[in-house]
Parts: sequence; C-alpha cells; structure tokens
Amino acid sequence: MSEETLPFILECTHPDGAAPLRLLEAGVYTIGSASSNKLHLTGDGVALRHAVLTLMPDESYVEELLSDTGVWVEHEKVEGRRRVFPHQTIRIGDYALSFAPATKELLARGPTRQPESPAIPAPPRIEPVEPRKPTRSEPPPPLEPAARPAQDAEQVETERAIKRQLQGELLERLDIKRLTIKQVKEDELRDRVKQTLDALIGEIVDRLPPGVDAHRLAKELFDEAVGLGPLEDLLQDPEITEIMVNGPRKIYVERAGRLHLTDKTFIDENSVLAVIERIVSPIGRRIDESTPYVDARLPDGSRVNAIIAPLSLTGPCLTIRIFSKEPLADTDLCRFGTVTPELCRFIEATVRARKNIIISGGTGSGKTTMLNVVSNYLPEGERIVTIEDAAELRLPQDHVVRLESRPPNIEGRGAITIRDLVRNALRMRPDRIVVGECRGGEALDMLQAMNTGHEGSLTTIHANAPRDALARLETMVLMAGMELPLRAIREQIGAAIHLIVHLSRFSDGTRKVNRISEVVGMEGDTITLQDLFVYEQTGIGPSGQVEGRFKPTGAVPTYLEEMRTRGITLDQNIFDESHWTAATPSGAGE
Repeated sequence: MSEETLPFILECTHPDGAAPLRLLEAGVYTIGSASSNKLHLTGDGVALRHAVLTLMPDESYVEELLSDTGVWVEHEKVEGRRRVFPHQTIRIGDYALSFAPATKELLARGPTRQPESPAIPAPPRIEPVEPRKPTRSEPPPPLEPAARPAQDAEQVETERAIKRQLQGELLERLDIKRLTIKQVKEDELRDRVKQTLDALIGEIVDRLPPGVDAHRLAKELFDEAVGLGPLEDLLQDPEITEIMVNGPRKIYVERAGRLHLTDKTFIDENSVLAVIERIVSPIGRRIDESTPYVDARLPDGSRVNAIIAPLSLTGPCLTIRIFSKEPLADTDLCRFGTVTPELCRFIEATVRARKNIIISGGTGSGKTTMLNVVSNYLPEGERIVTIEDAAELRLPQDHVVRLESRPPNIEGRGAITIRDLVRNALRMRPDRIVVGECRGGEALDMLQAMNTGHEGSLTTIHANAPRDALARLETMVLMAGMELPLRAIREQIGAAIHLIVHLSRFSDGTRKVNRISEVVGMEGDTITLQDLFVYEQTGIGPSGQVEGRFKPTGAVPTYLEEMRTRGITLDQNIFDESHWTAATPSGAGE
C-alpha cells in the first residue's frame, strides 16, 4: 500500500497492553463500544458512541459525543469539537490514542508486540469497520407500547449525543449575540435561531454518521430551541387526542382511544423541563421544587398538566389533552357516535328553557368537549361568565367574560380559587354562569347562584353515574365548611339541578352519552331521578368496537309544558322509541 492511499498510522495503548498499529485512510471515524463504530473500543468508560475522529491531510479534529468520562487531549478535556495534531495523546476511557502521517520510519516499526506476561491480558483490538452499505428499506413494524425497537438503540443514542452537543453550541452562540426572548420579537428570534442552526449544521454535515439526516436534525433542534421539541409534530397530528410524556425517553399518544408508544424522545430531562417552563411561563404559572406540579394550557386551549421531581420518580412528566383546532359542533359528535341528532335537539331545547345542567362522567369521557358543544346553544344577547382553573372553553358568543383561577405565589399567598371567582361572578350581572368543573366548596356557591336567579347555568363534575354525581355534589357542598343538615343540602340540589348528561368511555375507546336523567325533586330524604334517554350496549363487533343504540325510556320531562309557554317547540316523537333508528353507529368520539 502506498502513502497516498493510507496516509495515517493510529497507535492505541491501554493499561493492559497495546494494540497493533493500524493504517487508516483519511476520513471520519466514529469511536465507541458499539460494534457499528469504525473504531471499536470496549471496556469501562467507553460509551456506545463516544467520539468522532476526523483525519485529514491538512487538519484533523476530535469531537466528543455522549459519554460520562469525556475525551481528553494532552490532559485537557474536549468541549465539543477540537483540532488535534499528530503525536498528541487522545484519551478515551482507559485508552490512549495517537496518530501520525504514515512515514517510512513508522511503517518500518511494524506491529507492536503484545506483552508476554500471561498476567496482563491483551487489550481489545481497534478494528476499522467499513461503512454500512445502504440496503433497500422495508416498512418498519408497528410500534407496540412495550419498547423501542432494539436495532435502533445505537442510532438513537448517536443522534441524541449529536443533538446535545449542537444544542450546547447553539445556546452558546445565542448568548454571545445576547439573543434572548425579552430582547427580540418572537419572529426575529425564530429567524436568528434558524440562521444559527443552518450555520452549525453546515459545519458538521460532512462528518455526520451514516443514517443521520441533517435536515431532520436541524428541524428537531429548532423545535427544541423555540418550540415544544419532539411534541411539535405530535401536536399537529389531527388524530392524536392526548400526549403523555413519561420522562425524556418515552412519549405515548392516544389515537381513537388507544395508547401508542411513539419513536419521539427528548435529549434529556433538562429538555423536558425547558418545554414545561416554556408552556407555563406565559400564563403566569411556575413549577419548581417548592411547587413541583402545575396545571396550564397551550395557546389553542389544550389542557396541560406537569409534574417533576421530587414527586415524580420517572423524571419530568407532561400530559397534554389536545382539543380540536376547530371547536367541535354537535354535528361532529353525532358523526363520532357520541350523541344523536335527537339528543342534541332535546339538550338545546333544555338550554334555551334556562334549565341548569350538569355534565358528568369519568376521566377522559369527554365532559369538557360536551360542555363546549352545549355552550354553543347559549343564546346571543346574554352575558355569559365562564370560570375555570385553566381556560379551555371556547364559546362563539360575543358577550363572554372569561375568568381563570390563580395559584399561590412563591410565598404561598395570592391564590384565587374557583370559589372566589364564583362569588365574584355573582356581582358581574351574569345571565349564565359556566363553571369548567366543580371539585370543591364552590359547589355550594354554584347551587345558591342557580337558586337565586342565575338559571340556565352549566358545569361538569367527575362521577361514574348520574346518581353518583348527586352524591359527589353533596360531598363537595360539605367541603365548603358550612355545617348544613344533609336534607337541606339535598333540597338545594333538587331545586337547583334540572338535568344530568352523563358520558362514559367504552372499552373500544369511544365516548358516548350513556344516560340523560332529569332531577325530578325530593321524595322524603331522597333526590328523585328519572332517566329520559339511555345508551344500550348490545355487544362487541368483530374488530372490538362497541355496538349498541340510543333509545328513550318513554318518560317525559316535567318541564315540557314550561318549554311550550316559553315558545320552545320540541317534537313529542323524540320520547317515543318507535320513531328512533334501530341502531347507532360507533364512532371515535372526542
């Protein structure tokens, strides 16, 4: 072989011995314990993808990727990428490497002999590995919720290491330019970040390992810098209804009521924390060790919950309930199979009749979506006040006042609760009060408002059945601290609540209105309910979908005559089962 084709000799030593001299062509060599590296080193202190060594006739570089022990050149730790010269010592773990042009003198030395002492084992050999030839790609198998494909582990670690290094370089360059969000507009910030990233990627594009796409790398880094990182693509997927981040390595999504593990990951825990901070800061919320959990919202109204250490033992966790980009209408819920047109007409008539409605259901059953749809029935020309922990409702009416509770500050003061806002709303001359969710003592103030002229109000409550919703309402009234007798509480509930719309989430992930019940009044010490409409499940289809139908029970609401006096017409056939379709299609639900 000539010096022209093999211009470098690499020498490797180890406390246990020395490896033979190796002749290397000019090029880029990945170094690590993974067998796919061009320079394969094994042993303690060597990461899967530890470093990249670039050998060129004019200048050479070493670059640290992902490791706990780092890369050292002449007793100085390498930060990012550093130029190295012939005969300098590069330390990786317990190994010492040096290179030099392949002169005749070095070639004459031949292979270094291994020590003859049997007590000193020979070190692992450094073997050049040829780059993988591209093979015809096959469609990947579907991801199961178990784990990421094992064959991609090394590639994932490599990309994560490169992104971590580039992210650090990006932050350093932006700091040099004193580019902060407070000093520049968002559009200008995004433009400068993009320009800086393009320059960074351009500097290393020729040295990227095989399989690492430069354009995808730039996009992911851009999303990490000014967006929500790997969540950006998921938020744009119209089929995803929920995103669950379980630490930096596992991101699950919900599609059509089913959970799926994605191939998205964060660089590390700090990246997850940065995204959480980016979400909560604009709305005045905070999260730290003193307040390690928070409820927040995205600009589109999507609900966010975050919890971090020391409460979370799996790393920062983030849960995002995604709402449709366009608010859903009753026609959408009918298409999903959540309700029928007949049920929508009845609920609309009840809202126009100024009857108080509770929407109940379990977690993820679609209560907030249903509340949004029912709120669309509120007439124009009325003053509507909405009260929520995190503002999620999107009402189309013009005269809407939106109120949002406030958590305590860092000193534990200044908290404004839902109950405080309900009391304040009574002084705002509301025609309707819409409470996003009753979960505490505000239930008493809500009931009193409903009984003192604020008819036609709406709220949601967590419950497994309409009867359970009333029991929970009793409990929450007792949480207000007023020592009221149970009968007095029940009389308040019986007089204030007129209709309960209960939703359920079924085994196939669909959400449906399971029951619509009227609160008739009191019989003795018991609140009386009558079911007006029910969903009757008839079986499970061949692909696991729930089969069934909505049907009326034959009962007629007691306020039907009052609706007529208000000029609200409702077809009586809606309460006759013979006029209903035989079956209702199952839909995805929202």
